[in-house]
Order: sequence, then structure tokens, then C-alpha cells
Amino acid sequence: MAERSQTAPEAGNDMGNDDAIGGNVSKYVVLPTGYCGQPKKGHLIFDACFESGNLGRVEQVSEFEYDLFIRPDTCNPRFRVWFNFTVENVKESQRVIFNIVNFSKTKSLYRDGMSPMVKSTSRPKWQRLPPKNVYYYRCPDHRKNYVMSFAFCFDREEDIYQFAYCYPYTYTRFQHYLDSLQKRNMDYFFREQLGQSVQQRQLDLLTITSPAGRWSW
Repeated sequence: MAERSQTAPEAGNDMGNDDAIGGNVSKYVVLPTGYCGQPKKGHLIFDACFESGNLGRVEQVSEFEYDLFIRPDTCNPRFRVWFNFTVENVKESQRVIFNIVNFSKTKSLYRDGMSPMVKSTSRPKWQRLPPKNVYYYRCPDHRKNYVMSFAFCFDREEDIYQFAYCYPYTYTRFQHYLDSLQKRNMDYFFREQLGQSVQQRQLDLLTITSPAGRWSW
């Protein structure tokens, strides 16, 4: 596991801090300033190394508060919206504030009552956080980037908690859905491989027919 002794973070900015974000964090332990030794309960461990995961950097700004930096889109470094990560090694009744500090959108449904999703190993069904615990605002401390902050209280020490922008829908899940359609042998549905993506993922061409004609998507 990567361990970290926290130092005071620099103020965020529109692009500069994102340049320091590489891949997703992987079992990343955030330790208090000056702490030496093995992580204890309550020293949070962040992870986003899984399909559809996105969390590039974590900075602890106080005992209870964390700044989280999301990675930009691969083909558009100025587009930063999606996040999906897990947190473990929590203490029962541990309260935190997570700040997603480098959103790129000026308008967001978070300003109109939408809230992030959460689930845990003992409660695998996605739920929305209470909107009263979610704030979306322009932050002068991060050079006027848009920040989404939410408060959360961990209640089960053995659980791994997962937070996401909205309901994740992965490529693997989509492929399983297409597989199930294909197995039904419907005469109006035809699936073929059009090619592969740069990352060697299958690109499907779906043809749906009807007596009036047919169209593809």
C-alpha cells in the first residue's frame, strides 16, 4: 500500500493541478501530518483502480476534510465530471467532508437537488446521499473552480464504501446485456463486430429491423 504523510496542499487551479494527476489512486492510505507507523482505523484508504473508477489524487486538509481531484477525460483534458471510488479502513461514527475540487462544469444538476450515490459491501444497493448534505459552489480557494462537497458518516467499520457521480453503467455490464439479447435469437435483432477501440474493446454494430424498414445504432 502507498502511504502518505500529508503536507499543506497548494490552492487548486483550472489546469495546473490536473497536470499532476496521473492514473487512478490504488489502495491509497492518507496519514495525518507527522504520523509514523502502520495505518490505524480511521486512516482512510482510497481506491479507484476498477472499471469506471475515477479518482486521481487525495489531499487531507483537516482531521475530517479531504480534497479529491478527479482525472480529466482522455481526449478532453478540460472535461472533468465523473468520479467513482471506494473508501475503507473507516471507524464507526467517523464523520468526513469530501470536496471534489476540480469540476469543469459551470452548471450541474447538483445545484438543483441531485446528490451523489453511495453503497457499501453490506448494503450493495445504490442510494443517494441526502441533498441537504451536498453543496455545489464556485470556490475561491481553488481559483474559482466548481467544487462539490458532501458530508458523510461511516457507520460500519468492516464495510467498504463506494461513492459515484451517479449510477455507474460499465462497458462489461453493457456487453453482458448485449450477450443476453443475442442469446434470445430475435429475428429483428442482429449484432456484429464493427471493429475495436484503441484500448482493444469490441465495437458493436446493432441492427434492429421492422416490417417498415430497419435502422442501426
